[in-house]
Amino acid sequence: MAEIEIDGAPADPARLAALGLLNYGHFTTLRVEAGAVRGLELHLDRLVRDCRTLFAAELDRAVVRERIRAALPADGGPGIVRVTCYDPALGLERPGAPAAPVLLVTTRPAAVVEPAPLRVRTVACRRELPEVKHVGLFGLVHHRRAAQLAGYDDVLLTDGDGLVTEGATWNVAFLAGSRLVRPAGPALPGVTEALLAGAYGGPQSREPVRADDLARFDAAFALNAGVGLRPLAAVDGTAFDPAHPLLAELRAAYLGIAADPV
Repeated sequence: MAEIEIDGAPADPARLAALGLLNYGHFTTLRVEAGAVRGLELHLDRLVRDCRTLFAAELDRAVVRERIRAALPADGGPGIVRVTCYDPALGLERPGAPAAPVLLVTTRPAAVVEPAPLRVRTVACRRELPEVKHVGLFGLVHHRRAAQLAGYDDVLLTDGDGLVTEGATWNVAFLAGSRLVRPAGPALPGVTEALLAGAYGGPQSREPVRADDLARFDAAFALNAGVGLRPLAAVDGTAFDPAHPLLAELRAAYLGIAADPV
């Protein structure tokens, strides 16, 4: 069961409802194991940066770490922690009022079984403020739901020119031989993506990737903090090898990154 706290105290229903009613805020999601997180500083950087963008407010990194530590399971087992920053006092009529954002921290157990490869379809969609990990998820959830009702697992977003940008709630990367290719274009700067780029010793590039030219790649995979690397079995009608040997090398490189104590 998920645990929910606001500024270190059990969540008050009225303050919690404000997030759903206004739907204005930002967050980051971390996988915590034995009290440590890969890329912790990058997650904190994201929260501080997005808080300035959405609220013109400075977030105290030490306080964020304290809130995360307080929410961690006592047994040190793997868990998913989501830190959301929002202001319960802001309203729909006056969102331009001075902001005093709070920290909503939720925790849930992390999956211990490696998830199956994803079958996804492309959809023309661009997130608002793609550089911000914000809580405006309606469009993404709508497209994911429609894809699942049509027999897929998820969606891969494209821009108006058919260029791949990102997954619904994940970054995407491709393999062309030994070269790691990340799409160019407006997308969330992913923590897992950045960590893997730094850990992989082979050739890599960031370049335009067309949705109608994916057959030139040998493999494709999703990246996010919850699962690390997850292979794509297919995008639309293009199949990929989810057991490509380089995927295991990339996964090992990612898992070999030292985690930072919270």
